[in-house]
Amino acid sequence: HIPLSGRNPMLQEALGIRPHILVLNKMDLADPHQQPKVLEQLKQEGCSHVVFTDCQRDGNVKKIVPLVAKLVSNSPRYQRAENVEYCILVIGVPNMGKSSLINSLRRLHLKKGKATAVGGEPGITKAVLTRIQVCEKPLMYLVDTPGVLPPKLGDMETGMKLALCGAIRDHLVGEDIMADYLLYTLNKHQQFRYVQRYGLAEACDDIQHVLKRVALTLGKTQKVKVLTGTGNVNVTTLDYSAAAYELIRAFRAGHLGRVTLD
Repeated sequence: HIPLSGRNPMLQEALGIRPHILVLNKMDLADPHQQPKVLEQLKQEGCSHVVFTDCQRDGNVKKIVPLVAKLVSNSPRYQRAENVEYCILVIGVPNMGKSSLINSLRRLHLKKGKATAVGGEPGITKAVLTRIQVCEKPLMYLVDTPGVLPPKLGDMETGMKLALCGAIRDHLVGEDIMADYLLYTLNKHQQFRYVQRYGLAEACDDIQHVLKRVALTLGKTQKVKVLTGTGNVNVTTLDYSAAAYELIRAFRAGHLGRVTLD
């Protein structure tokens, strides 16, 4: 979703002249028509080795090992004569599929199962793990790392994009604010699949109206205690928070269309 906003500028600085590849994961959720534009923009920023991947279907993941081997062997800093193994670090912002990428490489090259835990929220990987073998020929190890966000986000919109993609915990931003920004984004990109999904008459800019439809469609209700003159009364109302969370989850799962936010 966020090929530009999802990059940590401090990592770019730290990498310096080390051989590195930019892996843009979850390509199955992004708008395929935006790929050439994104590649052009990244090339202008000096990022020449870009691989689009989809760890659900292992799409394009097979390109990574040969490209890594080629870049390392071509680098003047690394004399490979006495050292035959490759040790690669996987770094990036939270919840972008770093652990999924390692598991995908193991499936492809070693026909082995999961080596590292994955989940749809930031903070599943809590520490730098030990080396995990992902390939036999060439002998290659990957090191999984927790997601790293820059200490200060450049602007509000970048922060909202990162939050929508799950790089920041939802409650720190607020599901209602995220849902509002999501609706604005979907309308801006003319992705109106939500209209049909939640039974709206037409596209709409009013988040309260949309959340009401989401709550009604999915039966999201909550019991609220109301204090009256004669005592407490339990009233069933629509659960707007649950509806907002459902809208965000549907977007992350690709149910609301393929969108590139940048």
